[in-house]
Amino acid sequence: MVTSAAQSDRLLAWMSSLADATRLRLLRLLERHELGVVDLCDVLQLPQSTVSRHLKVLGDHHWVRSRREGTTHLYRTILDELEPAARKLWLLAREQTDGSSAARQDKLRLERRLRERKVDSQTFFAGAAAEWDHLRRELYGERFSTAAMLSLLDSDLVIADLGCGSGNLVAELAPSVKRVIGVDNSPAMLKAAKHRTAGFSSVDLRRGDLAKLPIESASCDAALMVLVLTYVAQPKAAVAEMARILKPNGRGVIVDLLPHDRDDFRRQLGQMSLGLEPLKLEKMMDDAGLSNVKIDSLPPEPNVKGPALFLSLGIRTEI
Repeated sequence: MVTSAAQSDRLLAWMSSLADATRLRLLRLLERHELGVVDLCDVLQLPQSTVSRHLKVLGDHHWVRSRREGTTHLYRTILDELEPAARKLWLLAREQTDGSSAARQDKLRLERRLRERKVDSQTFFAGAAAEWDHLRRELYGERFSTAAMLSLLDSDLVIADLGCGSGNLVAELAPSVKRVIGVDNSPAMLKAAKHRTAGFSSVDLRRGDLAKLPIESASCDAALMVLVLTYVAQPKAAVAEMARILKPNGRGVIVDLLPHDRDDFRRQLGQMSLGLEPLKLEKMMDDAGLSNVKIDSLPPEPNVKGPALFLSLGIRTEI
């Protein structure tokens, strides 16, 4: 018979083992999927030593179990196998972390990881695809794919790259359209962009604030803001300005960070916000006069270290 003192000790041990954000993230992942340490490191974007240390704590307190498959240890949490009191504690912890930015980021990376595992299980096709991709890059490089897609653009288009930075997108677009207007507030960035795009007569670089663009109203067929809004103090004003410069039926495209909780990342990159909430951005775009707004999460690419991204598209309504 378990004494009340022993029950209290076990409860405190369970609470202590859950009192860590990383362990809560691990349990959320392992509750629905059996995953190895490599999978977990990729999803959580943490080193193996950190993940292994937290798994040991969870294993010692019977939150997870593992099995060996070849040279890999696979981990899983089975809710029905937890003691009733532990199960109640976990359900409460899970409920309180539902909808957190970390949980959403982990979900996106896990979905990408599971898709990759599914492809890897098709041995022949995975091997053939990997060999072909490597051979194609070796023989032809990678730019031809981008060139093929850019050739689909109308050569009469005027496109604005808002927050153009060092001009990477401007240089990509310049050969395919009538004019590319690049706007940035940093003299250093504009200097780099000018150097990169020196050979293109279709490029027009301008210094200006995204909340007050130096571009005429209704003068652009499309406008891009790529990894820009998290640096802007007034994102609503920047979105309104993007809409202002678009012609009727012009398209505005925004790529930026989904909400996350990595303040160290934000400070390192000098960003002003921890990502953008899609519903709030959708309202900004709607208020600015952009219709048919569509926002999609972008699957995180393998081995990237930053938070997950989204892509948003809106069409300028008749003015």
